[in-house]
Amino acid sequence: MLYVRDVQKLAAFYVKHFGFVESPREYDDFIEIKSPNGGSTLLFHQASKGHKIGQSCIKLIFDVEDIEAFKKKCKKDGLNFGVTHKGAGYEFSNARDPAKNPIQISQRAFRNE
Repeated sequence: MLYVRDVQKLAAFYVKHFGFVESPREYDDFIEIKSPNGGSTLLFHQASKGHKIGQSCIKLIFDVEDIEAFKKKCKKDGLNFGVTHKGAGYEFSNARDPAKNPIQISQRAFRNE
């Protein structure tokens, strides 16, 4: 669950850029979205005034096979990732969502071991 100021904006961000699908609404105070491939589920809950936005101990990491192609597609849609870094046999790049949560795209799941 991510506590955010604008639940609609964050849900739309992850639907647009990462292909999540919004679940039918059961409650008005949060939105649930699910990976179309049966992976992760994200819940966006309205943050209280006391929550410090963007200062969390999480990073959402999304597996993508082609970092540069994904970055190019996202840039057309208004999401800019930083430089591409090299890891141990894979590449990754970082950005932040509209609520300032750190996100990363990574080829780690596709590396040859």
